[in-house]
Amino acid sequence: MISWLDRIDSAVFHFFNGTLSNPIFDYIMPIITNQDYWTIPILLLVLGLIFKGGKRGKITAVLLIIAVGASDAIAAQLIKPWVGRLRPSHALIDSINLLVSKGGKYSFVSNHATNMFCAATVLTYFYSKWKKVLYTLAVIVAFSRVYTGVHYPGDVIFGGLFGYGMAWLIISLWVIVKMREIKRGQTWVLYE
Repeated sequence: MISWLDRIDSAVFHFFNGTLSNPIFDYIMPIITNQDYWTIPILLLVLGLIFKGGKRGKITAVLLIIAVGASDAIAAQLIKPWVGRLRPSHALIDSINLLVSKGGKYSFVSNHATNMFCAATVLTYFYSKWKKVLYTLAVIVAFSRVYTGVHYPGDVIFGGLFGYGMAWLIISLWVIVKMREIKRGQTWVLYE
C-alpha cells in the first residue's frame, strides 16, 4: 500500500515539477518559496497586529507565534527525522527540475506548508474576511515547494493538514482559557 502511494506521489511530483515547468513559473516560484522574502512582511504583520490591532490583534499575534512556533518545531525536530523520507532533491537528483537549493535531508512534512496553513488558520479565526486570501496564499506557497523540486505533493498536503490541526489545537486551548477567565470575571480576554 505504501509503495503504491509513493508511486502516485512521485508521478504527481514529476507532473508539477517537470510537465508544468515553464519560464514564468521557473522565475516566480523560487521567489515565492524563498522564506527570506517573507521575513519582512511577516514581521510587519505581527507588529501591526500588536500595535494597531487592539486587544484582538495582540491576542492574535501571541497565538500566531505560539501556534506557528510549535508546529514548525514539531515538524522539523520530530516528524521529519522520525519519518525519514528523503527530499526529491536528494533522492531524484538527475530527474528533477531543481530551482532552489536542495534543502535539508528530509521532506515529510513540509515546514513551509505547515507554517503557512497554521498561520492562515489562526489569522482567519480572528479575521474571517481574509480567509480566501490567506488560504490561497498558503496553497501557492505549498505548490511552490513541489514545483521547485524540494517536496513531494504528499509532504505539502500532510504539512498543510498538520499545520491546520496544530492551529486548531492552540485556538481550542485559547477558547478554554477565555471561557475560564470570563467565568472568573476577567475582561482581558474580551475584544471587540
